[in-house]
Amino acid sequence: MVRKALEAFANPSRHPDRSQLLTRHPLGQAFMEYVESRGEDTVPSAGGCAATVVVTMTLESLRGGLAASGLCDGGRISAAEARRLACNAGIMPVVLGGHSEPLDLGRKRRLHTAAQRIAMGLRDGGCTAEGCDRPPAWTHAHHDQPWSQGGRTSLDNGRLLCPRHHTLAHDQRYRTTTTPTGKVRFTRRT
Repeated sequence: MVRKALEAFANPSRHPDRSQLLTRHPLGQAFMEYVESRGEDTVPSAGGCAATVVVTMTLESLRGGLAASGLCDGGRISAAEARRLACNAGIMPVVLGGHSEPLDLGRKRRLHTAAQRIAMGLRDGGCTAEGCDRPPAWTHAHHDQPWSQGGRTSLDNGRLLCPRHHTLAHDQRYRTTTTPTGKVRFTRRT
């Protein structure tokens, strides 16, 4: 089924102006077109958001500069590739405190929004438990001060924890302390 879908995407009659490009690696290019053309409602959720690639770049690079762009997993892509991806993507400026997305919802909303999760992913880089390397897409948004105890749904009161460490954070048998680097350390209560 996948091969037939890719062959349909690779069909030169769909891209008469790009037929030269589709001669070397037509199925690879078709696969990328297939992935990039999927609607948000057809993509599985990962870490509370539809699977999302977050690209960090300056406005100057987006407009035509040459500086490489950062990816949410620590990788890099060229400014040209980032601009190509931006043609078909929603662009959300990552300006904390900006008015394009609410990043602090106070007590009105319990769960963190997709915008807050993306901001936490950029800030935290993944699970914030000491020694854990789980990427942002494999994590949950956690309130440092529980919402049930008056904690706000904000970036300042939120952090990313993988499912294992999120479970430990709510387990009364464990004490959590925050290290000077912002990581969470779990110790079993005696």
